[in-house]
Amino acid sequence: MPDDWHRSLIVCFVFSLIPCLVATDASQVQFVYSGFRDANLSLEGVAELRSDGLVQLTNNSDVKGYAFYPIPVHFRNTPNGTVQSFSVSFVFGIRSAFNEESLDGMTFFISPSKDFSSAFANHFLGLFNDKTDGSSSNHVFAVELDTYKNPELKDIDDNHIGIDINSLISIQTGKFTNLTLGGGEPMQLWVDYDAHTLQIMATLAPLGVAKPQRALFSATTNLSNVLKEPSYIGFSGATGPISTLFYLLGWSFGINSRAPAISMTNLPKLPHGHQKSQSVVLEITLLPVGTSVCVLALGTTIVLLIRRRSKYAEIREDWEAEFGPHRFSYKELYCATDGFSNKLLIGIGGFGKVYKGILPATKLEVAIKKVSHESRQGMKEFITEIVTIGRLRHRNLVQLLGYCRRKDELILVYEYMPNGSLDKYLYSQEKPVLGWTQRLDIIKGVASGLLYLHEKWEKVVLHRDIKAGNVLLDIHMNGRLGDFGLARLYDHGTNAQTTHVVGTMGYLAPELLRTGKSSPLTDVFAFGVFLLEVTCGQRPIHGGGQDTPFLLAAWVLQHCYNGSLLETVDWRLGGNYHNDEADMVLKLGLFCLHPLPTARPSMRQVMQYLDGDMPLPDITQTCLSTNLLSMMQHKGFRPSILSYPDLSTSAATFSGLSGGR
Repeated sequence: MPDDWHRSLIVCFVFSLIPCLVATDASQVQFVYSGFRDANLSLEGVAELRSDGLVQLTNNSDVKGYAFYPIPVHFRNTPNGTVQSFSVSFVFGIRSAFNEESLDGMTFFISPSKDFSSAFANHFLGLFNDKTDGSSSNHVFAVELDTYKNPELKDIDDNHIGIDINSLISIQTGKFTNLTLGGGEPMQLWVDYDAHTLQIMATLAPLGVAKPQRALFSATTNLSNVLKEPSYIGFSGATGPISTLFYLLGWSFGINSRAPAISMTNLPKLPHGHQKSQSVVLEITLLPVGTSVCVLALGTTIVLLIRRRSKYAEIREDWEAEFGPHRFSYKELYCATDGFSNKLLIGIGGFGKVYKGILPATKLEVAIKKVSHESRQGMKEFITEIVTIGRLRHRNLVQLLGYCRRKDELILVYEYMPNGSLDKYLYSQEKPVLGWTQRLDIIKGVASGLLYLHEKWEKVVLHRDIKAGNVLLDIHMNGRLGDFGLARLYDHGTNAQTTHVVGTMGYLAPELLRTGKSSPLTDVFAFGVFLLEVTCGQRPIHGGGQDTPFLLAAWVLQHCYNGSLLETVDWRLGGNYHNDEADMVLKLGLFCLHPLPTARPSMRQVMQYLDGDMPLPDITQTCLSTNLLSMMQHKGFRPSILSYPDLSTSAATFSGLSGGR
């Protein structure tokens, strides 16, 4: 009897180690979680283990979370051996602030490290950043569940699974039409790697459906050339501006064996939160107290319903089905802003008004830009902004979340930037002085966003109104380029067809004033003015009378000639800056302001100069050899531009468009 008792105790102890049993021999690794109540997982970022047994990877917008198996796994039998066959299965659920529309995605991954502190949430699913994506030194294998189509990463759509090797540009993707990853319902994914055929097969099914015989897709790659020994296995979840919850319900894994079956009956349930609120239904009971009373009550009800419908009436057109991102109801935005109350007004200008709002269903803070048809921005620019920024995805661009149209009103909904626009920090006495490191980080961020617009997106996008007032600062003081109401886009390898002078006085390239034609190099010119503006803390044009304004570029250039360039740095910094960096930024600004467009650098070159990957040409010698100041004056960058005949209307018209959001 005692022997039986001891044997039972030993058996219980062994089973208590499951699913935590890992050995150095790859052939012995196997575990299964049917729910995660009291599971021994390693959690990083915002990930949490809920009391109901769910692993919740994300909890808000622009966040990342991770769940790791706590012990590194050996995928090889010997240190120099090949990676063995393995199988993984997991049950997941994705619920967004908006039904079937979520950002960005989640992954199952194998990595040599648990440190993803440098990875970006928005855009790179919490695995990489713009510097590390694609590097062979990552040694990362991942299966992505991607809910956003990112052309830069060659995504096929906004509802796909991909096999990733060291990069989020998948080596193979699988799409499906009858399932929606972000649909709010749990699903199960199986991933199997065959060490003999080097095939990776992925299979997807709704929860409760047996594993399909036919794989969703397969890819061939030798993971022995990718994985390090040992490696960690786990999951990442990452969100963009739309708050999305990524859940893990169950997980099983096996090396040289099929992943054990997950018990469907023991899985936790997905919570009901983060679902789109339903419309309020009004029920009216009419008491049969006489024909006249019934008719009166019915008539009153009809009038009230007509008025109510009119109050929230919206306009829908055919183009919206093809181009429009998420469309908000007017009622939702009306409630979010307390009836567009002046108490929530955060910006006003020629474009209309901007309100801070909190969406009722998700409690997400947003900036709501309300424009009328009669305003200077108008329908054409409204459609441009929806079509353009609604499809752009970059961490240094303000994200358009959606829109609404009602009667003569056009409404855009953006990420809320709690720190407002950069110009307030440069010129307002009420804001704290930005340090040099903050300014340089903002400059690099805006440059990165412009490079994306000019070269990395599927089309060339001309912003056409780059200035400090259009750079917004997020909660971490990162610079985000906003206001795409004047943007134009065209195919790579072709020329822009714009011939109308738009922009803001002081940022307009000389050739734009002469020809009216925008190009990436006119954006570069405006960026050059922006560099001087941020470094010097001075507006491009200010002070003096109509004929004798202060011209920032000419002032900086004169100091460059005199060898006193650093005397132009913002005095409020109190000398607390790196001389070499400030000198480089000022000279780069002058380089971008060259009156000959072909002599200006591209934004790719600008990024290389800012990152120190390429030395900046000697702008002082360029100034002396070309008499740059004389050329500037000859080409149009002089006080008389203020009286340029076409500019007097255009600049007055468009310079007011770019107020704060």
